Amino acid sequence: QVQLVESGGGLVQAGGSLRLSCARGTLSIYVMGWFRQAPGKEREFVAAITWSGGSTFYADAVKGRFTISRDNAKNTVYLQMNSLKPEDTAVYYCAASSSLRYRDYAAYAFWGRGTQVTVSS
Repeated sequence: QVQLVESGGGLVQAGGSLRLSCARGTLSIYVMGWFRQAPGKEREFVAAITWSGGSTFYADAVKGRFTISRDNAKNTVYLQMNSLKPEDTAVYYCAASSSLRYRDYAAYAFWGRGTQVTVSS
């Protein structure tokens, strides 16, 4: 069973930065993604990266502020979050998929437990 372990969440002031990490184990997968869920809201797509080619995809709300990357040797995916806003406050989840439907959370078979990101105004 794939175990995805997130780390790097925390409390930061608006305008600050955080970097999330997700160790994915050794299962062969196609896409790694980050999703987030704020209280009372549905889980939403944040960013995704194809593991082999490194193609990246972003939600419009984070484009230009967040950067997803991966380290093949460490089997780890990162989410660098800059210029954070209070509306970025959510639990952030790392997920792994063998599907091309990178924006669809239902296409991700494996999930981490999530890490809390809180941005104060």
